Amino acid sequence: MAAGALCVSASAILLDLARTSPGTASFYRCVLALPALVALAAAERRRDGPAPARRYGPALVAGALFAGDMLLWTQAIGEVGAGLSTVLVNVQVVIVPLLAWAVDREPVPRRFLWWLPVLLVGVVLAGGVLERGGAVGSDPRWGTVHAVLAAVCYSGFLFLLRRGGHGGHVRQVYTVVIAAAAVVSLVAGLLWYGFDATPGRPALGWLLAVAACSQIVGWLLVATASPLLASHVGAILLLLTPVGAVVLSALVLDEHPTPLQLGGCALILVSAYFTTARGIGSDDGPGRRPERHRGPVRERR
Repeated sequence: MAAGALCVSASAILLDLARTSPGTASFYRCVLALPALVALAAAERRRDGPAPARRYGPALVAGALFAGDMLLWTQAIGEVGAGLSTVLVNVQVVIVPLLAWAVDREPVPRRFLWWLPVLLVGVVLAGGVLERGGAVGSDPRWGTVHAVLAAVCYSGFLFLLRRGGHGGHVRQVYTVVIAAAAVVSLVAGLLWYGFDATPGRPALGWLLAVAACSQIVGWLLVATASPLLASHVGAILLLLTPVGAVVLSALVLDEHPTPLQLGGCALILVSAYFTTARGIGSDDGPGRRPERHRGPVRERR
């Protein structure tokens, strides 16, 4: 899960280098990944058989939500600034465990609630919101709206992606998610967010790198690992994405993080360690097995 989150963190830097519209970037990062994903799904189908038909409906919804997250977040960056948009979209660390509690009755450990304020402070600092120019943009009001909607889409996508991995056939279900995201991104790009069918070789090269690093490796690792972990553990480990983005932006784009940003990254790492170390191996209650070994309530029946 951590490796997947760090691979996903490279997408922001690669998208910055591609310099394309939100619709173009969202479509190509998905469609360029499909040949490899179809091959992986076909191998899984030969080995394990086809995925049940009932799994494809939630996968299509997850794909639409993923496209919404990509498009809205990219739009919000220019409107409200990269720092605040990153902070807002990562409120998934709160929403995803709440969804798991409301839908699957998965308990939220007390340790997670204790460390949650520290996690949120770390995200705010890492996003650079408290720095001069950290929360600026062309239209802060609409940028906030778009970033919050992106956070809702992101949380729904993560929740359905995790649920879709229960019972195996992860690669087949995930391929449907990415195919649906490509279709929704294309339609939204043509109607609202801009779409360029021929963005040029340099842009396509960077978008191919996004597809390989994020869609093929990063999110597939997340889709495979998240059903094996409690929802709050997966949500916290995904906070390694903004931490990785800060490090990579310094190495690749020569952007220098401030002491406050580095302090925020440290808070995220420390909180993630103490929260997930307990969540992976045990639960808050004595003698209880960790919830990660159990599927959703409906599937346990």
